[in-house]
Amino acid sequence: MQTTLQVAILAAGEGKRMRSGTPKVLHGLGGRPLLAHVLETASELQPRATCVVYRDEAVRQSFPNGDLLWARQNPPRGTGDAVRCALAELPADGVTLVLFGADPLARAATLREVVEQAHSGALSLLTAELDDPSGYGRIVRDDNGRVTAIVEQKDATPEQRAIREINTGVMAAPTARLRGWLERIDKRNASGEYYLTDVAALAVTDGVAIATSRAASETEAMGVNSMRELADLERRYQRRQADALLDAGVALADPARIDVRGALSCGRDVTIDINCIFEGKVTLGDGASIGAHCVLKDTTVGEGTAVAPFSHIEDARIGARCRVGPFARIRPGTALADEVHVGNFVEVKASSFGERSKANHLSYVGDSAVGRDVNIGAGTITCNYDGANKHRTVIEDDVHIGSDTQLVAPVTVGRGATVGAGTTVWKDVPPETLVLNQKTQIARSGWKRPKKG
Repeated sequence: MQTTLQVAILAAGEGKRMRSGTPKVLHGLGGRPLLAHVLETASELQPRATCVVYRDEAVRQSFPNGDLLWARQNPPRGTGDAVRCALAELPADGVTLVLFGADPLARAATLREVVEQAHSGALSLLTAELDDPSGYGRIVRDDNGRVTAIVEQKDATPEQRAIREINTGVMAAPTARLRGWLERIDKRNASGEYYLTDVAALAVTDGVAIATSRAASETEAMGVNSMRELADLERRYQRRQADALLDAGVALADPARIDVRGALSCGRDVTIDINCIFEGKVTLGDGASIGAHCVLKDTTVGEGTAVAPFSHIEDARIGARCRVGPFARIRPGTALADEVHVGNFVEVKASSFGERSKANHLSYVGDSAVGRDVNIGAGTITCNYDGANKHRTVIEDDVHIGSDTQLVAPVTVGRGATVGAGTTVWKDVPPETLVLNQKTQIARSGWKRPKKG
């Protein structure tokens, strides 16, 4: 892309139909704000400058990127006024591309075509043809197919409302011409605002060619003005992610029931069951399988590892050929080596497990270093919190811990030790020893169980 390109992103819309206190462009799509998607696409064009027009300070605070320019539009007086605000911050030459902060799914390849036509001197528009064009400005053409105007729905005649070709809002033009047109527009319309779309009629008057590019799909043209539209766009976005995974060879049980809210990278022969959610940056190694209803966030899963249904893994590293779940919770700071088993209703937090170690049932392991070939019995917990501070538990290699054991940190269980069932360990255990709390078992003969009267 030529270095004389600059981008104006209009993000000052109030979003009244959202019925929310959150600015419209900060509502989430695929786990990120709508505006984040637009900024990412704009960056792929490598513009020399990008200016975001905003109204709510929360928008600016949400994007502390020092390379962005910002222009405040308050009060909002229409899209034409918004672009004027942006141009006051941008260079006076080159080509300006106008994008909307709540229209997140136009592809960079599509925008490049729009920009290239503007570099040739034209007013360049991105259009789309919709079965239901309600709410969009219509592209009006003459008998020879040349664009003569863009008419907003509020101002359109019944004949113009029947037109199915709509203006997406994406526009590019030589900056000097765009500045001149914006100085000439007025607000004599149904909304009493300065319409950016009025520059089309001025371009015709000035004899400037109007070029159009057609969006490859309806999804590229869609913006968000209501929660209903946001939900629709989310499903379209997720289907796009699912299609990309299928094209990469990932086996999805149902492409309609997966949510990727970040970046999901998969190796060969990966399988993903229904209703799984992937947040942040997730990597699945060759042959990994993810069971139904799992949530993975900022996690790496090694090759051949199986994550059983209803497991929740966050900010963790899972080795190769592990078994996790079902109903396991792996919390931040956890690292499992190869061939580790973490079973049903086991919670692990800020801990490491060495190769082939197992905690298969109903246990909590927190702030611990677990060695190789360790077996942790059902009902075991590490008592890592004293009410003020967290303490570490160290379980060395080849330790066997019986069921219903409490390890009161800080404590170390030496290599090869065995901890008897029901033991409370509050002192370090020497290697190769058996540790237990002595108990007395009593059987009382003749005892009668109480009965209801």
